[in-house]
Amino acid sequence: MTATTTRTTVLDRLAAHRLVPVVVIDDAKDADALGAALVGGGLPVAEVTFRTAAAADAIRVLRDRGDVLVGAGTVLTPAQVDAAVDAGADYVVSPGTSRAVIERCAERGVLALPGAVTATEVQAALELGVSTVKFFPAGTSGGAPAIAALAAPFGGVRFVPTGGVGPKNLGDYLGLACVAAVGGSWMVPRDLVRAGDLAGVQQLVADAVALARSLRPDAA
Repeated sequence: MTATTTRTTVLDRLAAHRLVPVVVIDDAKDADALGAALVGGGLPVAEVTFRTAAAADAIRVLRDRGDVLVGAGTVLTPAQVDAAVDAGADYVVSPGTSRAVIERCAERGVLALPGAVTATEVQAALELGVSTVKFFPAGTSGGAPAIAALAAPFGGVRFVPTGGVGPKNLGDYLGLACVAAVGGSWMVPRDLVRAGDLAGVQQLVADAVALARSLRPDAA
């Protein structure tokens, strides 16, 4: 399987799940139980953000489970790309469009989802061979109407809106054909993960999955 095929497969799997839980893990020892909660709730996907020192170890724990599609978020440098991929990340998400990060992802054979909220940023991503971008921060960058407007001149681009997304506006995003999946943290609250309330997390995940399926029943 080529790197391009692998990246396409990962994107297809993210789109099939409709949702990408954005996870902040303070202690890697919580990662396995979190993985169990995600799987139990019907959403075996995680974007572990590089906002804590535990990120790489948490990615490794989740990857070792073998039942979670795990990625790294808030990746800002090529060195963080290496750390994420070495830990087992299947995809890499950045808040902005960085040539260095995208090129390192290509070198390492992993899917890159760079942040882009303007026509200039989307075009820059396309020039680097990326046709699916993270629309971040979605809530303060025009939301679903802004994505719909960008989709007009960029017909082949797909978006993963993240930031300010929750149950009340999820349908606005999933109602757009150009949206591959939606990222969010409302189903994986940092305080519940830290407190070890994984039953609570699992219920929130299950609720989010049910809502997403009702809003986009044809995804998978």
